[in-house]
Amino acid sequence: MKTWIAFWNILKKDIQNYYLKPPNISWGIIFPLSWTLMQLIRTTGSVNISDIKQLLPGLMGMSVLFGTTSMLAVTITFERRGRSFDRLLLAPISLSTLVIAKLSGAILFGLFNAFVPVIFAAFFIDLSGINWGAVFLAVFFIAVTSTLLGLMIAVSAKEIFEAQTFSNFFRFPMLFLCGLFLPINSLPIFLRPLSYLLPLTYGTDLLNRTIIGTSMLSPMLNVIVLLVFSIVLFKYCQYNIRKKWIL
Repeated sequence: MKTWIAFWNILKKDIQNYYLKPPNISWGIIFPLSWTLMQLIRTTGSVNISDIKQLLPGLMGMSVLFGTTSMLAVTITFERRGRSFDRLLLAPISLSTLVIAKLSGAILFGLFNAFVPVIFAAFFIDLSGINWGAVFLAVFFIAVTSTLLGLMIAVSAKEIFEAQTFSNFFRFPMLFLCGLFLPINSLPIFLRPLSYLLPLTYGTDLLNRTIIGTSMLSPMLNVIVLLVFSIVLFKYCQYNIRKKWIL
């Protein structure tokens, strides 16, 4: 019971204190929103109805990626600078509970961001035939793995601008390497192996299958790979926190 109370209070504090911080608004909300509008309204100045459904998986994946990593950069860096994270480490709760509580806020932020492009798309196309349960599962896996990647970066940064800068080194390449807007088969051969080393590739493939009906890999393989990524990244982040902040 005490574990759940601690978990809820950490999550509640993050939601109240960090969701509307300027870095979250700029990188987590405004950038995905502006990119969505830019993709939906091309240089012709009008909405390209025929392209909206094809663009939707990539826009959702990108919104999750930027939302989750921005959230982690803000929460972890602010608390490290204010020494409040040190107090959390001294609390009578396990490190796993603490890490999951910090991750949960970013995951929720990413889930919210993911469906902003869906709301825009619903004004122009019929989305009634989509399996939303499968879409939510894919978005959830993308949010979890992206959040863990953000935590991995945030652990090594001392200031918010450092965390955001480090994040951009892998966020922007992932826009082009993970099949969000450019099919992996169209990439140069020497870049394709790198695409399959990134968890967002498998989450995007799941979204493509559920929304537009095309995919490179089987859904089960995508889910298994995303689960493996989640477990490995979680353990690695725990190890980093113990090594850099506790020992």
